[in-house]
Amino acid sequence: MLTLAKARLGRSERGFALIIVIAIGAVLMILATVAVTASISGTMKARQDQAANAALSAAYAGVEEYQSRLSNDSFYVQYGNPAATFTGSSAVTLPTGTQVNPAFGIGTSGTWADVAGSGGTAKYRYEVNTEDYFDTGVIRVRSTGLVNGVTRSVVADLRQTGFIDFLYFTDYEIQDPEISGEPASCVQYEWAGRSSSCGRIRFAPNDVINGPLHSNDTLLICEANFNGKVTTSNSIDQGGGRLYDIPSGCGTANFNSGGLAYSNSVGMPATNSQMKREVRSDLTTSGVPRPGCLYTGPTSIEFNGDGTMTVRSPWTKKTQVTGDSATGGSTPAMCGSISSLRSSGGATINVLDRNMVYVQNVPTVKTDVNYWGKKESGRPSCDSNGNPLGYPISNEDASSSAYGCQNGDVFVEGTMHGQLTVAAENYVYITGDLIYKNDSTDILGLVGNNAVWVWNPMNRWGNKLLSGSNREIDAAIISVLHTFQVQNFRYTGNRGTLTVKGAIAQKFRGPVGTGYSDGTIASGYAKDYNYDPRFRYTAPPKFLSPVTTTYGVTTWMDTPAAMNADGSYRP
Repeated sequence: MLTLAKARLGRSERGFALIIVIAIGAVLMILATVAVTASISGTMKARQDQAANAALSAAYAGVEEYQSRLSNDSFYVQYGNPAATFTGSSAVTLPTGTQVNPAFGIGTSGTWADVAGSGGTAKYRYEVNTEDYFDTGVIRVRSTGLVNGVTRSVVADLRQTGFIDFLYFTDYEIQDPEISGEPASCVQYEWAGRSSSCGRIRFAPNDVINGPLHSNDTLLICEANFNGKVTTSNSIDQGGGRLYDIPSGCGTANFNSGGLAYSNSVGMPATNSQMKREVRSDLTTSGVPRPGCLYTGPTSIEFNGDGTMTVRSPWTKKTQVTGDSATGGSTPAMCGSISSLRSSGGATINVLDRNMVYVQNVPTVKTDVNYWGKKESGRPSCDSNGNPLGYPISNEDASSSAYGCQNGDVFVEGTMHGQLTVAAENYVYITGDLIYKNDSTDILGLVGNNAVWVWNPMNRWGNKLLSGSNREIDAAIISVLHTFQVQNFRYTGNRGTLTVKGAIAQKFRGPVGTGYSDGTIASGYAKDYNYDPRFRYTAPPKFLSPVTTTYGVTTWMDTPAAMNADGSYRP
């Protein structure tokens, strides 16, 4: 009986063990299935992530390809697909012939461009929005990449690289020969063999440059302080690995944001005359959708702080023109009535919204609508030493100034509220403080074909005629052919500090004061220059650009995919 019981117990235990084995096997099968499923799912997820990352890279490649087209053809901004949703009301057209671009395709039947080197596995499309380009120089691009049925989109803001990338830009580190009297042979770079007898302007120990700086020439620095990136187009070692010169008796420069580096030259245009195109009313469908205002002869502009400006321009007849030779013209109310412009009180008008003013010389061509006959009724009067605006002022020694009666000079001051560029065919005179009412939204550009002067009149004995001291200028400033300089800087005594908030570009270095050996100011102004960081991503309306330029991305945004894999837009 005991043996039989043991046998039965054995069979019972074997049955129980079998159940355990089967259970464990089932669990192992489940675990294996889960593992395989997880592996497959993980692989699919990895592939999905890989495709998404590749599609994002393709979208970036699209932006870069569009940038290269802009750099090779400055007029490529006119092209785009007007039917693209992102384009909005931009004035773009599809390129044709050899200019056809598959990246402008839209919809399910539209084309895609291949990412170079991908063998057609990675593609992109882009849409361009140029609604703000003619005002701020900014182009917005939305690029969509496609890889293995996955799409990703990015939006990028592109702006031309230019003079406003620097707080301080100079072509030549010498004083303007037209002012200094030095020979024309001095107009070459020091690194290219300029004579040492040509006077150079140094950065002094008390100079503080709070922003990026570039010179096409070799810099001469005596212990100055640079709180931004500094570059030069001099590649020649000036000693000890330095790319800049140190005057005798001076220590080294203080580069507080890194050292000084080499960079390619930035080409100055030959003139600002191309800006006059922006006041033509016959080009509204050819690149000038909103023409600005043209004034003729000496013109004063005072900003009133309330979004208006008062303009006096005695020689002006037509404030917008037609044709290259200005044989036609008009007088839109936005520019002021002619009777008010010629009056002693001037015309008070709204600051032109994201637009520009151009002040030209009185034309000498009889067919020009702003030409004046010698005996024409209403012709402004001139004397031998002044203009109809009242310059020179009483007791001013004008021997070192040029207030030509028919020159395209603009005299500007006040509290500016708006977004505007003011350009002059001749000189720009900054006759008082020129400040923003709102330094986060207001923006001003000043472009002189010739010098931009900080007005500082003196009498015949060299004494100042302006009371008070200090001067502030909030603007992007450029002198195309000459210099940014304080008038009579060697005289008039210590005038305090010249504060500039913006950017300065000039062909020749312009002195603003003279100093004692201890660095204090003897006459003129001390410098306090500060870069306007907004210029990294925007520009004054219709501001002047270098001869050659590239487009840099100022902002990137990773956005939800704009399109499906079949090319249709996502809702």
